[in-house]
Amino acid sequence: MKTIKFLPILLLFIITSCSSVRVYSDYDKNADFNQYRTYAFHKRGIDRLQISELDKKRILHAIDNELSRKGMTKSENPDLLINILTKERERVDVNQYNTGWGYGWGWGWNPYLWGGRTYVSTSTEGTLYIDLIDARKKELVWEGQAVGYLTEDHSKKEKQINEFVAKILEQFPPSNAKK
Repeated sequence: MKTIKFLPILLLFIITSCSSVRVYSDYDKNADFNQYRTYAFHKRGIDRLQISELDKKRILHAIDNELSRKGMTKSENPDLLINILTKERERVDVNQYNTGWGYGWGWGWNPYLWGGRTYVSTSTEGTLYIDLIDARKKELVWEGQAVGYLTEDHSKKEKQINEFVAKILEQFPPSNAKK
């Protein structure tokens, strides 16, 4: 009987720990993505970012790795400027699990009283935006974002940041973009 009471907690833990990163992207339909071979970070935008310097370094390093895998190189005279933004919000989830067992006339099921438990959990959901700006035109040509739950465990932070960045940049360049 005790295991039945803990089953909802276990399921909640499994569901929240396996939650994946959701990724979205958008781009300028008129941009020619074949012309972009070099990049640099948009220093003013990155300097305004309100996250720890260590997390900022982790994100920039992950972007460098992903773009180099795509054959792009960092340059003093870039084709693209890269800007990043982050947001976070606290999520509160309230779940009630009814067991179907009530309290009342002796033992067993009671159709008038339902037993159950309410569970409240909080988590931090973060969003990472990566903006790619045409350096000559100074226009946004591509934007990707990833949304997922954040960890405070420092040993897992780098892996999580790498996952966010990799999933965002999987969608760059857009497969159905103008060639």
